[in-house]
Amino acid sequence: MSKNNTYPLVSIITINYDHPEVTCDLLESLKKITYPNIEIIVIDNASPNDDPSIIKEKYPEIIFIQNKKNYGFAVGNNIGIKKAKGKYILLLNNDTVVDEKFLEPLVLKCESDKSIGAVSPKIRFHYSPETIQYAGLTPINSYTVRSKGIGFGEKDRGQYEEDRITAYAHGAAMLFPKEILKKVGMMSDIFFLYYEELDWGYRLRQAGYKIYYVHNSLIYHKESMSTGKLSPFKIYYLNRSRILYMRRNIHGIKFVIGLFFQLFFSIPKNALFYLLKGKYKLCFAYFRAIFWHIKNIFNKKIHENIYYK
Repeated sequence: MSKNNTYPLVSIITINYDHPEVTCDLLESLKKITYPNIEIIVIDNASPNDDPSIIKEKYPEIIFIQNKKNYGFAVGNNIGIKKAKGKYILLLNNDTVVDEKFLEPLVLKCESDKSIGAVSPKIRFHYSPETIQYAGLTPINSYTVRSKGIGFGEKDRGQYEEDRITAYAHGAAMLFPKEILKKVGMMSDIFFLYYEELDWGYRLRQAGYKIYYVHNSLIYHKESMSTGKLSPFKIYYLNRSRILYMRRNIHGIKFVIGLFFQLFFSIPKNALFYLLKGKYKLCFAYFRAIFWHIKNIFNKKIHENIYYK
């Protein structure tokens, strides 16, 4: 039997934004994997400071696309998806390093059940390699618009050694059949960063698909190398996207209560905290997120989805 039948082609897509050496670390780990049928697509989102050409020079076998502007996570991945030839798509953060046998269990899980829409591996922290980041996610709370990471921060003692249905795949590493995009659509381009994979996962479940955490697939995540832990950029997009998720997926009285909680408690409380510490740029970022929604209150793109043809 050919590798195409035994091992369906997997298109691995990753986004680079500055720090090309981080992407090279990922590509080096992918060279060592045992799964024999992959293509790798690297999308550079117009890196402003670091020349990304080293990536293609060191790994000429990859498909390298250099965007003229930073389109963000969702659009960047969607560009890669349109280029992909694989039966399966794997969206993989560039700040990850993979175990050499990580891919077989993910593909096998999807091949075993056509009602599965997406799968994610166990994720541990790269700089604390026995500590779990992801072993599944709980559903998003309609009022706080937050989810809880199953196993997050726990030492891996083998307590999550079985596959389980989960509410969402993890944006750092999620594999899915390309075919489902005709029904569910791609990630919404109204998101620039954060919540886009959660929004897509919600739509996936609404369409009747299941999402699985796969216990015997493992990657290591270096966490956010580009956005910073407390940057105005991160605060702005995180809160902008949180309210976007609400507007797209939470309705009725739950939406009213949740929006009231965000606008009159959560965001003001956090903004005041930074104001009192004299971190005015961080404080202002919260209100910029709210202003974006006021400006775009009637924007029809908020509720649009893009379908793969």
